[in-house]
Amino acid sequence: MLGAIIGDIVGSIYEFQNHRSKAFPFFGPEADFTDDTVCTVALADALLRNADPAATLRAWCRRYSGRSYGGMFRRWIEDESLGRYNSFGNGAAMRVSAAALLGIDLPSALLLADRITEITHDHPEGMKGARATVMAIWLARAGESAETIRTTVAERFGYDMNRTVDDIRPGYVFNETSQGTVPEALICALTATGFEDAIRNAISIGGDSDTVACIAGGVAEARFGIPEPIAAEGLRCLPGEMVDVVREAYRRAGREAGLPWFGPT
Repeated sequence: MLGAIIGDIVGSIYEFQNHRSKAFPFFGPEADFTDDTVCTVALADALLRNADPAATLRAWCRRYSGRSYGGMFRRWIEDESLGRYNSFGNGAAMRVSAAALLGIDLPSALLLADRITEITHDHPEGMKGARATVMAIWLARAGESAETIRTTVAERFGYDMNRTVDDIRPGYVFNETSQGTVPEALICALTATGFEDAIRNAISIGGDSDTVACIAGGVAEARFGIPEPIAAEGLRCLPGEMVDVVREAYRRAGREAGLPWFGPT
């Protein structure tokens, strides 16, 4: 989950000014969390409290307005009469990492993903993108190899997972759809040599950089962990109430004790 947030922060300054190279300052000037992080934390909060995910998501997004929310989603935030709207945007996948962290097994993690996705992104492609992301994170946490995860995701969801980052980079353009973001982000994570390399892969292909890196970051964390200095810097970018939710999510998942990121409780 923190890996996804860090991907969002690192990618925030490249969303509309793509940087098609892996050479860049990792936390560049003016890097900050975007809507991806707000939604990730909000839905983690909903799962932790077993609260209404739609109401919780609206409340957090209203508290953190002006974080580059998409047009239809922004209207959904403001108008409580609006329900699910058949979206297949990549927002389905960028905000779902807490489901993989908090699910007690893969089936339960996928059910949690459905619960927090269908409130807006109930189009089959939106649901599929969220599920594919959670499955990749879960399998990586379980110690499955990158090749096994690639094969499983390709067979289960029909994504083309046989490309490399170098294959993707030359022709990849800005794409806000789930089906045009999730496979590319997963490839960036599954072909990486470490956490930082996965984020650099994600930024380097261009497109919707913060969201590509957010999705890749969640999988990369599960594969490699997060180097402590990078984790600490990511947490420093967040308001205290967000850090509290992140901390509680790891505690609830039984993982906080082995993580030095948070410091003393």
